[in-house]
Amino acid sequence: MDLYEALEKRRTIRDFSDKEVPDEVLRKILAAAFKAPTNDHLRQLEFVVVRDKARIAAILSPLAGNIEGFTRKNVEALAGVMDKDEYAMFTDAMPKQQKMLAQSGCLILPFFFHTGCPLLKPDNLSSLNYFASAWAAIENILLAATAEGLACALHIPIEQEAEHVKSLVAAPPHYEFPCFLAIGYAALGAHICKQKDIRVEDRIHHNRW
Repeated sequence: MDLYEALEKRRTIRDFSDKEVPDEVLRKILAAAFKAPTNDHLRQLEFVVVRDKARIAAILSPLAGNIEGFTRKNVEALAGVMDKDEYAMFTDAMPKQQKMLAQSGCLILPFFFHTGCPLLKPDNLSSLNYFASAWAAIENILLAATAEGLACALHIPIEQEAEHVKSLVAAPPHYEFPCFLAIGYAALGAHICKQKDIRVEDRIHHNRW
């Protein structure tokens, strides 16, 4: 699969089969992270791979209450302000946050080295350089997984979830946890949300907006 085909086929899939991802394929996918641009040239990324179902359940234990509370407060309120396709994606995604991460059987916990300003209280945009590099690496993982015929879903931690994960896996100081990442094979008939049709020409501006 070439790059443009992978870009076209990459989708968030939240319904996984129980087919196991081979270790050699997973290694190849995670290796793609280290080909992404990085702010300090050091590629200070680490990955905790969790396959044991009991261990996954322990890691995901805070999600149920957090997601239930978030959904209850926001679903109806957002119906009136979201685009219809955005809202359809949101209502499909929210109930599946915990299940999709457990169902894939391959939970990836990425960590990136971060120094300087607290991540959530940056002094300026440059303070987020480590964070930006981490997300460039995660995008490479998503594309590599797609090229290997795999599906991915991710969940951004809310409330105390990041600290829970860092404590449970004994992450060292100065490493931040940006997301939970599930990698696996899509279930038969897995739901794929409608994508927005974007006319690229309308988004390109020459010399000025």
